[in-house]
Amino acid sequence: MELLERKIMEEGRVLSTSVLKVDAFINHQIDPVLMDNIGREFAKRFSGSGITKILTLESSGIAPAQMTGLHLQVPVVFARKRKSLTLNDQLYTSEVYSFTKEQSNEIAVSHEFIEADDHVLILDDFLANGQAALGLLHIVEQAGASLEGVGILIEKAFQEGGNLLKNKGVRVESLARVASLDSGRVQFDEKVGAQ
Repeated sequence: MELLERKIMEEGRVLSTSVLKVDAFINHQIDPVLMDNIGREFAKRFSGSGITKILTLESSGIAPAQMTGLHLQVPVVFARKRKSLTLNDQLYTSEVYSFTKEQSNEIAVSHEFIEADDHVLILDDFLANGQAALGLLHIVEQAGASLEGVGILIEKAFQEGGNLLKNKGVRVESLARVASLDSGRVQFDEKVGAQ
């Protein structure tokens, strides 16, 4: 997606050979025009898939998931990372390790929001080692729901996450695939989209 790649080049910051900072437009400050375009693009790519729910992880996945839900006309559910007094014991849970934050989190979704007859699109901001997507996939499996695919804003194609999911037979749609962050520069993989 050209608009997203342009934003990454103009406003993204390479912090190391494995860390790309996009907090100016995705995960701290949010560019609503970009999110609307992202939502339209995912809706186009997954139209006809029978999606009934979008599942994401708090907090960076919420904005793109919400816009995708708007364009697909389906609800968005986000897995919580923190305990809440309003969440009861009727939860699907999974453990997710964050390499960026170097910590594990238990994520949770209430049983009432994902059911066996749902067709789920998982959506997240980054795909690197695949731990967040696998944790969300585990929640879909616990619910007995059908996974229709995984939508990713930025895939670090030089890390194993994409291949982990594809080897499980999961459809992965990445809007921008980063081939390298070497020498402080973002280099994109030309093979963007379903792999």
